[in-house]
Amino acid sequence: MERKNFNEIIDFAIEREQEAVKFYHDLQGLVLFKARQEMLRELEDMEKGHIKTLEGIRKGTTRITESPKVQNMKISDYLVEAKPAADMSYQDIIITAMKREEASVQLYTDLANLSADATVKQLFLNLTAEEAKHKLKFEKIYNDEILKDN
Repeated sequence: MERKNFNEIIDFAIEREQEAVKFYHDLQGLVLFKARQEMLRELEDMEKGHIKTLEGIRKGTTRITESPKVQNMKISDYLVEAKPAADMSYQDIIITAMKREEASVQLYTDLANLSADATVKQLFLNLTAEEAKHKLKFEKIYNDEILKDN
């Protein structure tokens, strides 16, 4: 694969991660409770971590390895995302995060399936696995803390 094309793919993935960073950062300014702001800051930091990984792949300091299989509880399949608002509940924040991760999983899965280049395909599979791990984290929180209380 040409280096130019590879860099364009990395740029695209970084832009997606930057959008997620901005979303979680902006949402921190909307929510009223400090605990929710801290959770959103953690989400923002996770997305920043993806950017660092992608930049490392571009520089050659991070290797593209085989991606692990990640459990899918499919909880987000049955939920509707809430619109960002100052009065978002903890449940709304978890659902929003889950749905965003779900969309990223789908995007990177589709891109992997469209990739003819083995290196690019593996890159997208790795990004899929990372987003799937985050989605699973939120599904577990939802299952353990929200469904349990209902």
